[in-house]
Amino acid sequence: MIKWGIIGCGRIAHRFMQGFAAVPGIKLVASYSRRPETVNAFVARYGGIACQSINELLASDIDAVYIATLPDSHAAYSIAALKAGKHVLCEKPVTVNLAELEEVLVVAKQTGLLFMEGMKPPFYPLYSKLKEHIANDPIGPVGYIRAGSAVADCPPDHPNYNLELVGGSLMGIAIYEAFLALDWLGPMQDIQTMGRFGETGIDMFAIFQTLHQNGYAQLYCGFDMHGKGDALIVGTLGHITIHKNWWNPAKATISYLDGRTIELDEPFTAGGLNYEIIHFCELIRQSQTESPVLPHELSRQMIAMIDQAREQIGLKFPVEK
Repeated sequence: MIKWGIIGCGRIAHRFMQGFAAVPGIKLVASYSRRPETVNAFVARYGGIACQSINELLASDIDAVYIATLPDSHAAYSIAALKAGKHVLCEKPVTVNLAELEEVLVVAKQTGLLFMEGMKPPFYPLYSKLKEHIANDPIGPVGYIRAGSAVADCPPDHPNYNLELVGGSLMGIAIYEAFLALDWLGPMQDIQTMGRFGETGIDMFAIFQTLHQNGYAQLYCGFDMHGKGDALIVGTLGHITIHKNWWNPAKATISYLDGRTIELDEPFTAGGLNYEIIHFCELIRQSQTESPVLPHELSRQMIAMIDQAREQIGLKFPVEK
């Protein structure tokens, strides 16, 4: 039995618990939120104890924590949890910038504990089945990726609009696209970014194209246009469409140069976060400190891509030194 604590009891924590309930061999023991009314409502619904401080949660009888707060506090909570002897699954983006992530990874190495970013797409059944299919029936070397999403119905009180809390479309949406491009094309070598800002100082829309070791990507993200999107993965012998919403992948079409078309249909259950929870728990039981699916180096490359995109459009957060 792996005993969990949750830090942060907002929207994503509730979705996490939807997946959590579908995973055997785990138990929610304790939760903490900066707002007492939030954590009290959370434990009334899901069980466990409501902690009044982060120290109380980290001193409780737990093996691992899920950090579901906003990005401004990810690094501090990750470091505190690791130093307290807890394995850490931290919601994406894993830190505000690469410098913060390096600080976290130093502590993770020192403690010998598991640390993983909560980047969900690679753990979905569809994504796994797609990778397996392409390994056996390839579309040739992949050289181009196109993906993006613009979500125009985000509630006005959503933290995505809050500069102090590290909001914005690059951090909230483009981190997924960074994963996709890096996963299929390898390390990034160059980036060109354009973006515009909203009234609160965050990036409301950004478009960026990247050069990678194995090809090119064209990506976009935003909060003031409606463009919930699919993803296109192009090789020399065919192309793949992961149908919308590609970051919660359930369907894909593979079109080959020889005229064949393959349809993959793998519905996900329990909201989808259950798959990364299962993977994380398997790593704990195997005494692993890093995921082979989402290694620390990939997390480095993802946040470094966002760092460079933000620098090119002039987006800096108040929490950054």
